[in-house]
Amino acid sequence: MSEKLKIKLSIANRVYPLTIDASQEEGLRKAAKNIDEMIKQFEQSYSVRDKQDVLAMCALQFASQVEQKSIDKESVSEHVEEKLNALNSLLQSHLVS
Repeated sequence: MSEKLKIKLSIANRVYPLTIDASQEEGLRKAAKNIDEMIKQFEQSYSVRDKQDVLAMCALQFASQVEQKSIDKESVSEHVEEKLNALNSLLQSHLVS
């Protein structure tokens, strides 16, 4: 069974206590750091009055990155499948000859 850790993450100047599996700690800490860095970028680039707006933009940014990676992966998979089908057809034609 995985060991549980109690950690505190700071995001947007608020502390969030969490109980997590030890294997999740590094990923969560990196994610919190990335969120805080993105918050700083949005605050520097745009005049934002409300942290909620900044957090919503961060969520949108991260979600769009995940979706784009999924779309890109799908496209690569289709391309690989086409290449494999062409290679298979070529092999079949040589084996029949």
